[in-house]
Amino acid sequence: MNTPIAREAMQAVQVRNVRKQSWSQPTARRVITVANQKGGVGKTTSAVNLAMALALHGLHVLLIDLDPQGNASTALGVDHVTGTPSVYDVLLGSMSLSDVAVQVENAPLLYCVPATIDLAGADIELASQVAREHRLRRALASYDGKADYVIIDCPPALGLLTLNALVAAKEILIPIQCEYYALEGLAQLLNTVELVKTQLNEALEVSTVLLTMYDSRTRLADQVADEVRQHFGDKVIRSVIPRNVRVSEAPGYGQTVITYDPGSRGAVSYLEAARELAERGAAPAAQVQEQAPTEADNGTAHESAHGEQREAR
Repeated sequence: MNTPIAREAMQAVQVRNVRKQSWSQPTARRVITVANQKGGVGKTTSAVNLAMALALHGLHVLLIDLDPQGNASTALGVDHVTGTPSVYDVLLGSMSLSDVAVQVENAPLLYCVPATIDLAGADIELASQVAREHRLRRALASYDGKADYVIIDCPPALGLLTLNALVAAKEILIPIQCEYYALEGLAQLLNTVELVKTQLNEALEVSTVLLTMYDSRTRLADQVADEVRQHFGDKVIRSVIPRNVRVSEAPGYGQTVITYDPGSRGAVSYLEAARELAERGAAPAAQVQEQAPTEADNGTAHESAHGEQREAR
């Protein structure tokens, strides 16, 4: 295990879950909206990789692509050309989530509701509709498929699509890029969350914060990470997502980094983040029972990731 190839092979075995280990199911279905109105902070990348990691460890996941660009659909290898049954049809009420959900090829437990370019006009078409903010929430309430987790990928804007996602969810996961500009728009997002919580969805809360695009070579990344942890406390996931070229390459092959290069630092980091996300939602008894092996696995993966980084240097 002292060579980079051996370490990467061991990491790949853990990430792809070759031993078929199962993470604990949540006490109830968790609906998590991945939101941040700033673009390029890793919303879609985080949504698809967390969803894939959860699905590969025995959890049923439904990912809803609510971005007209359809990047989450691309990353999961799901067709989203114009005319494909999509979340647009769900919001307009012509189809149900069960009708448009597509099983992802690399993960039998993961289903994706694709987004097409038609979704770009949804804001205008829904503007005159009654209860337009509750369309997605009602669709989820009538969803008859099995889903331990529902992950909603939002567009980089605080429009009607994002509003639907905030009303439909109980939890918000905020990806924050480890750069100064990422902090500037955070106050606006938190104000929007408070308005939604007051007027439309009392159960809504910011439950998880994920630090992305971390560059250990810069002091700024450490400063941003420290500020975020001081503000959000235990809501910040311990695992930090590093800048990794494999994470950027994966969508070009219609895959997540979890399946594209499971031995990479990006894949290992997303695995650790997904594991912690699952632990937070698991039943208390299950958490106590699995705590010891989980921490051991985390330590192994953490040491392997650092070993790879040292080799790279």
